Amino acid sequence: MTSERICLINAVGLTPELIGEHTPVLQSLAEADESGGAQPLSGPTPAVTLTSQASVLTGTDPAEHGAVANGWLYDTQEIRVWQQARQLMQGEAIYEAAAEEFGDSFTTALIFSWFSQGALDADYRVVPKPWYGSDGSKVFDIHGAPDSYLRDLKDDLGEFPFHTFWGPQSGSEATEWIADATAKTLRERRPNLTVSYLPVLDYPFQKYGPDHPKSREALATLDEYVGRIREAANETDTKLVLFSEYGITPVSRPVHLNRLFREQGWLSVRHGPFGEQLDVHQSEVFAVADHQVAHVYVRDPDRISTVKSLLADVDGVGEVWGEAEKEERGLDHARSGELVALAERDSWFTYYFWFNDDRAPDYARSVAIHDKPGYDPVEMFYDPELRYPKLKAGLSLAKKKLGFRYRMSVIPLDASLIEGSHGLPPASPEKGPVLLSPDLTPPADPEMTDIKPWLLEQYRS
Repeated sequence: MTSERICLINAVGLTPELIGEHTPVLQSLAEADESGGAQPLSGPTPAVTLTSQASVLTGTDPAEHGAVANGWLYDTQEIRVWQQARQLMQGEAIYEAAAEEFGDSFTTALIFSWFSQGALDADYRVVPKPWYGSDGSKVFDIHGAPDSYLRDLKDDLGEFPFHTFWGPQSGSEATEWIADATAKTLRERRPNLTVSYLPVLDYPFQKYGPDHPKSREALATLDEYVGRIREAANETDTKLVLFSEYGITPVSRPVHLNRLFREQGWLSVRHGPFGEQLDVHQSEVFAVADHQVAHVYVRDPDRISTVKSLLADVDGVGEVWGEAEKEERGLDHARSGELVALAERDSWFTYYFWFNDDRAPDYARSVAIHDKPGYDPVEMFYDPELRYPKLKAGLSLAKKKLGFRYRMSVIPLDASLIEGSHGLPPASPEKGPVLLSPDLTPPADPEMTDIKPWLLEQYRS
């Protein structure tokens, strides 16, 4: 049994160099840090959400926990991205280890932390999860347990502003709701472990680049929201630990690997009424693109060296890992591609596989994160060629409410719009993930895999 309470805040995109006088709350946390400041935090490659969070929760690298990216090729030969099920993360999570060691009295709250669906050992869980109707309609909502906890959050904070969590209207409102839900949970539920996810930096840093004025505004907003959580932590004798998953670097060059493979005759598409569709079953080589890293799946082992040589000569590709490199870097899991491509620092990988935009799949112009065979940050933009994109979106929503089928085709197909990305090891420690621990003595030269055993030790002391 333990009475210790810790709140683990995931401040996405925060780096040591971003903390200073313009972020007074974060600066005060850094000054109070037992190590004497904001510590660079080493993480896995790829430096993306699911991989990083799984490394923190399990204390293992991707070769063990299996979250090799934000999406990968499943046994069903389907590419699936942004899945939330706990069962996809292999190994024991920190809250499961704590419950086993300290008993049922140990309580956990997962607030928009990934892999929360089906995390039955966590007492309080809330994640974004729409309802999907049989007619193809979608209604935004949250999901988790217990029901009384979700009702209480919505009664107090209102409906979760789902439209600002992702898409062209992504912004601070979603993160504000999560921060307030975290503070409310600390005050009213007092869990032993709370894990909270604050993504407010992710959107402008990718849309406009980390040095844009809107990105600096988001940094001030993050500072405010962390301050709200800190107030609740102080009131409830909860110790704060703050980390980030990655830093975001400026980019200017999208690289279309799947178009390259199609030019070679290795990637197949299926022609139909909804545009061209990637035909995984008939393709010999294809990439699951994820920011600056792509898993490249090669059906014929005899072709791997040819594909690797081709990739090595592509402008915008920095490294290509085979089996030896994957093993050396802890990415040799069965879910990984036969090859892993890493972009040059100013580049990133698209999922695009069509040559003619008129034949692009219908989901390409929509916010459809679960339909696309890779990550698409362009979903954060309205198509600049549309004169009144919000009006078009409003008319589509009106059709939805009237019960008609609709298609929210407002997303551009211009990958050059993206100004920031991540996935690579940082260029320097100051530009990578960060660890702030004002209340606990942190490990020296911390890695994400150190967080689980380190926090468990705090509960034992």
